[in-house]
Amino acid sequence: MEPTLAIIGLNYRTSPVLVREQFWIPEPARYEALQRLLRSEGIEEIVVLATFNRTEFILWANDVPAAANSVLRFLTQDYHLRLCDWSHFYRLMDDVAFTHLFQVAAGLDSVVIGEPETAIQLREALEQACTAGATGRFLDSTIQKALAVSSRVRAETAPGDTTLTFPYAAVELAMEVLKDLSDREVLLLGAGRMSEMAARCLRTAGANRITVMNRTYSRSEELANQLEAKAAVFDERLEYLKSSDVVICSTTCPQNLITLDDARRIARTRQHKPLVMIDMAVPRNIDPRVDEIDGVYRFNIDNLEEVVSRDLRDHKLSLESANRIIADEVAGFRSSRLAERVVPTIVALRQRLEELCQQEVEYLRQEFGPFTADQDQVVSTLASHITLRIVGALARELREVPDRTGQNSDLAVEAGRKN
Repeated sequence: MEPTLAIIGLNYRTSPVLVREQFWIPEPARYEALQRLLRSEGIEEIVVLATFNRTEFILWANDVPAAANSVLRFLTQDYHLRLCDWSHFYRLMDDVAFTHLFQVAAGLDSVVIGEPETAIQLREALEQACTAGATGRFLDSTIQKALAVSSRVRAETAPGDTTLTFPYAAVELAMEVLKDLSDREVLLLGAGRMSEMAARCLRTAGANRITVMNRTYSRSEELANQLEAKAAVFDERLEYLKSSDVVICSTTCPQNLITLDDARRIARTRQHKPLVMIDMAVPRNIDPRVDEIDGVYRFNIDNLEEVVSRDLRDHKLSLESANRIIADEVAGFRSSRLAERVVPTIVALRQRLEELCQQEVEYLRQEFGPFTADQDQVVSTLASHITLRIVGALARELREVPDRTGQNSDLAVEAGRKN
């Protein structure tokens, strides 16, 4: 079976955050996942892309069904995949997989159309796979091409309004509850890119009393200095929660940082004054049962997606140019990869045909010779001409790019649902 690109995964289009967090792979566990899957049947190279929007296994597979079974076995053993969960997964291959990957890199498969964050995450995923020895020239060149296409799409089409981000949506939700954010106490749990973006959006909206907490205190200080905010020790978060009006969680912690009991105690201390908790993490950092508490307003990634989608409808976004660029790039890339793959075959074929023709010429000399110099030249020229004609015809056949856009109907999401 001819090796090809295959992508197996789920994203915000196919699954709610409740499902996405189940199959989210923490960064420390991705290295082991890469190592294990690389040794699995059907997989030659692999990159794992895990964000709060998606978990995808990007594969260079010599046997796509076997590779899919290897991924599903891994998910079943380590992440308790059940039969009913399969409907959330898609399996893409060949041109559909190339198109999907290029769209992901360009931000066209994101909640916020055109956002650059996924391209950064894809580059980091490739770097991790390279460090793990899980990728080679096929996936490396494919993902590098996707990143180059991403840059071209942004430069030529500006496909979306990049001000419509999850942090922007978080501020909108906070303002819907609290109206005015000036003089409100804001607590950021986490000091990554998302927290920084949220803090800047909050500043723009008038919030001027921001505290940053991170497990690594030096990182809290670093971000707090950038934002002219306050840094605090992470273990003191429950005390700070008692006086906070807005809490934004964006950490990589795999369990709840604010439990139901924590929230109940905090609400009592606050005498049930409105407290907005925005959980931007996957897996979630806030127990979803805090919704039961009077005065607590909890929002998660699904709520943020709804806000962004609602506001995007007010912008007339044209994706036709961006998708035309991607379609052209996919066709060109597939053609170049196919040509690259068949060149050694063509060279070997020509050598073998030349050997066979030379054997036939020698046979003619022995059976019907000796030939005159002119006759010998005619026979040799004819043999060479036949070799070139046959090699040329076969080369054209080998370079012809097949129309292979299939995807497994049991696991795939229809291409129309993706765009």
